[in-house]
Amino acid sequence: MSNKSSSPLPIFDDDIELIDDLDSTSGQAPIKLHADADAKRLDSYVAQHTGFTRSAVQRLIENGAITVNSNFVKASSSLKKSDIIAITPPAVHNIELAAENIPLDVVYEDSDIVVINKPVGMVVHPAPGNPSGTLVNALMYHIKDLSGIGGELRPGIVHRIDKNTSGLLVVAKNDFAHAFLSSELKTHSIQRVYMALCIGNFHEDSGTISAPIGRHRIDRKRMAVVPDGRDAITHWNVIERFGDMTLLRIELETGRTHQIRVHMSYINHPLVGDDVYSSGRNSLGFHGQALHACELRLRHPRTGEWMIFHAEPPDTYRHALIKLRSAEMR
Repeated sequence: MSNKSSSPLPIFDDDIELIDDLDSTSGQAPIKLHADADAKRLDSYVAQHTGFTRSAVQRLIENGAITVNSNFVKASSSLKKSDIIAITPPAVHNIELAAENIPLDVVYEDSDIVVINKPVGMVVHPAPGNPSGTLVNALMYHIKDLSGIGGELRPGIVHRIDKNTSGLLVVAKNDFAHAFLSSELKTHSIQRVYMALCIGNFHEDSGTISAPIGRHRIDRKRMAVVPDGRDAITHWNVIERFGDMTLLRIELETGRTHQIRVHMSYINHPLVGDDVYSSGRNSLGFHGQALHACELRLRHPRTGEWMIFHAEPPDTYRHALIKLRSAEMR
């Protein structure tokens, strides 16, 4: 892979991952289709009658860019003859992808994978609002080869964590590793554990949140628990209590966008510092949500051997815990 793309690359705002500070649609006049038969799936029908792939159509539906008779519906919804389908085309932006000499905290590396401890404030892959300074820009500088399955804007990227979440993620160095890890992720074989400092006192020591997540019905930049969302399961255990705050160990069974942040807010225990799903105000120095991916367990794509990686939380997180423990001892 070259270190710089030969030409600017188009990307859609309504990508499968939520991109901060961007509208999901272009503001262009909607394209309208009139269903010509009953009982056809919405996503299949739109893909058949437009230039979009079915997966792209599903992303547009999730983003609220496709409606049926002016209503938001699921991708699997069956159409009726004469239904009016409105498609708002996604905005297209040009992004030039370049290697950048940005320091990386490499936890592990071999010929197939790299495990990175991402800092708070770093975006994983380029997007219109963050065209440079991302993990991908840094990877292209430091890593000679990266898999191409993720596309030119996401070389090697198997999964992501939010800009203001720190911690571990695995990157594929070749297509074989990428395909294997992607399959493991889909079957929930890759296990991701987080430290989360939440507002409020948890009365139970452990629990599971099973609540479907989809786009917020009004604010399309946010996610929410919605009846027709995708299945989302979060397991939590209390590590330490600080009166009006609680430190949790959280393990994801599924990996929806903003899953932990949405689920914790849903049970009225939002993350400290989260300025999207809570006020964001805190006296502990957090810039963004108090969430750290502290443990990653996966099978190596070539050997099949189980590997476990750990990462200590960043200084801000550790200092906040010291402050809370000191207050508890008074």
